[in-house]
Amino acid sequence: MWTISITKKRWKEIGIAVGIFVFIIVFYKSLSAKDLTNIKDRFRSSSGESNTLSGDFLVIYEKQQQLLQQQRYELEKTKAELARLQGDMRALQSNTPRKYPKVKYLNYKNRKRILVTGGAGFVGSHLVDNLMLAGHEVIVVDNFFTGRKRNVEHWLGHENFELIHHDIVNSLFIEVDEIYHLASPASPPHYMFNPVKTIKTNTMGTINVLGLAKRVMAKVLIASTSEVYGDPTVHPQPETYWGHVNPIGPRACYDEGKRVSETLSYAYAKQEKVQVRVARIFNTFGPRMHMNDGRVVSNFILQALRNETITVYGNGKQTRSFQYVSDLVDGLIALMASNYTQPVNIGNPVEHSIEEFAIIIKKLVGGQSEIKQIEAMEDDPQRRKPDIARAKKYLNWEPKVPLQEGLLKTIDYFRKELERSDRFAKNSKKYFESRDLERSQIRFHFDPGND
Repeated sequence: MWTISITKKRWKEIGIAVGIFVFIIVFYKSLSAKDLTNIKDRFRSSSGESNTLSGDFLVIYEKQQQLLQQQRYELEKTKAELARLQGDMRALQSNTPRKYPKVKYLNYKNRKRILVTGGAGFVGSHLVDNLMLAGHEVIVVDNFFTGRKRNVEHWLGHENFELIHHDIVNSLFIEVDEIYHLASPASPPHYMFNPVKTIKTNTMGTINVLGLAKRVMAKVLIASTSEVYGDPTVHPQPETYWGHVNPIGPRACYDEGKRVSETLSYAYAKQEKVQVRVARIFNTFGPRMHMNDGRVVSNFILQALRNETITVYGNGKQTRSFQYVSDLVDGLIALMASNYTQPVNIGNPVEHSIEEFAIIIKKLVGGQSEIKQIEAMEDDPQRRKPDIARAKKYLNWEPKVPLQEGLLKTIDYFRKELERSDRFAKNSKKYFESRDLERSQIRFHFDPGND
């Protein structure tokens, strides 16, 4: 026999439940038929509104999907048309003879196969022009960190010219007779932006170049710099001066990198019998300089052309010696052709203060710019003037282009670059304000009440 025991608490809960149930029944019976009908209608109305809202969202979703599908179709159609036009352009270019500058003819005995690292850069591209015009085969190797393809694009397709996109920090295997190693950032903003890369280019890159020269028995010219003298205490600076360099300063990645590059060169010359030439290049200017490379010439010209304040770091009494790029290229070619193996200064011995130089540029540009002194840069050399006795004696070289003549050519180049930049900005603005872009950025607003 089963015994069921219910506690008082349980009886209380049962009583409450029964009471609620009775209340609901009484309340339901007290409602009239009309009240029940109203409740049912309200429920149906609420369900209908929910269904209508779901339907509106479904319509919006379907329209969005249709528009996205249409945009995908138009994009694929545009890509196909672009590919067709690119193919037509390549076919047209291959069938259209290009006009190149007239080059000298050299037979195979006199024609050399020459590698120029950094050949798409400022100095390198001018050197390439001279070597090409002289009738040699030229191979340009550049990683385009500071070099630009358009500096050498006028030679693309020429039978004597080859352009290789390659970082000289990595090994290169190629057959050449001579190597000009110019690869390295040279302006302070560029080499300070990536100091490790700068050091690698001037050490590992130089090792790779010297190793290549050893393998193929090529003569190699290393482009060093006046920065190996640091902030010199001897004026003018002869090649026998060992320099005054801060090995941990902001410019050290470039200064010390070039000093190591020279050390490596003479180590290979002594141990591996590599034919080495070392050029210590002083301040150089001319067309194809980067407008925003942060160097004195480009800064002053750009500020003057824009009628901006010409900013002089420090008191402006620090001096520099400026040479035009064509003089430098002549010096490099003369050094490569010589039998002289010691370092040679390639620069202009005419010294100008930075303040004086700013006044000259302002006068040549003819603007209303003011000249203002600002805080000096850290480790900025106070005097820089080359002793070019070696270059005169062993290379029969000295600069020929007067400062004003070179500056006028450079100013003209910068003016054209600014016009080109302005045209690009104008065309970009025109595009971003065009209806084509508006159509590609359609924003969809749906009003279900108007469907």
